Amino acid sequence: MAKVVVVFHSGYGHTQRMAQSVAQGAQAQLLEIDADGNLPEGGWDALAAADGIIFGSPTYMGSVSWQFKKFADASSKPWYTQAWKDKIFGGFTVSANLNGDKQSTLNYLMTLAMQHGGVWAGTGQMYNNTRASQRSDINYLASNGGPMAQVAGDAGAADMNPGDLETGRLFGARIAKLAQKVSASD
Repeated sequence: MAKVVVVFHSGYGHTQRMAQSVAQGAQAQLLEIDADGNLPEGGWDALAAADGIIFGSPTYMGSVSWQFKKFADASSKPWYTQAWKDKIFGGFTVSANLNGDKQSTLNYLMTLAMQHGGVWAGTGQMYNNTRASQRSDINYLASNGGPMAQVAGDAGAADMNPGDLETGRLFGARIAKLAQKVSASD
């Protein structure tokens, strides 16, 4: 079984709930970036040992949270030694608005993975775009680059859309499967 780590920051609990769904699908370790932008003890070691890394951040002002950015900047040490090269990467984001410039956040996460020499994997999921489509369908927000979740700004994490959470779970399973293939070929 491939070792996958979901490293994320969550400001209000929504991204944490999405991270839990992604981790469930990947059977992954959760690694939460704290309110000061730091990893818990052993976090860098867990990332070094991982076959796959999944980034998660809320979308604030069209990009990642400052806490996630602090983590990303601190990742220059493994970048310098190419410690994460050839790992499978993916990412997801959550915002209050239906669009909310989430694609900018996914592009940031993908660029970070590419800078580390990683192999980015998208959702691999078709999306629903017919009149019969429901907001609770998987990949309803139609993202190929990584799962996008939307929850109203005045709603709690418990109110997240089940389709978004299932999109995350299926995405996690995909990343784990791809990481397993890569690690088996080494």
